[in-house]
Amino acid sequence: MKLSKKQDNSITHDFLGKFGSSTVLLKKAPEGTGVIAGGPARSVCELAGIKNIRTKSLGSNNKQNVVLATIAGLSQLKTPEEVARNRGKSVDEVMA
Repeated sequence: MKLSKKQDNSITHDFLGKFGSSTVLLKKAPEGTGVIAGGPARSVCELAGIKNIRTKSLGSNNKQNVVLATIAGLSQLKTPEEVARNRGKSVDEVMA
């Protein structure tokens, strides 16, 4: 899991985490938003140290699958530096 460089304790980009028939939409949020998430996803985000995030559970609401989908989504996030390196571009080109 990668927090954004601006130190707003949010994720670097929006992402969908999937596990089984559960899907969790993880959305970047500005400073002061807090953790806007349902019970299972909220617990995972708080334990991961994320302070500002919005989530939406899609598909099955099975608690175990929502937790695993949230973890899967957070584990696949990339920093802007990683994306730039993979694309062979500068961070400024990626962020534009």
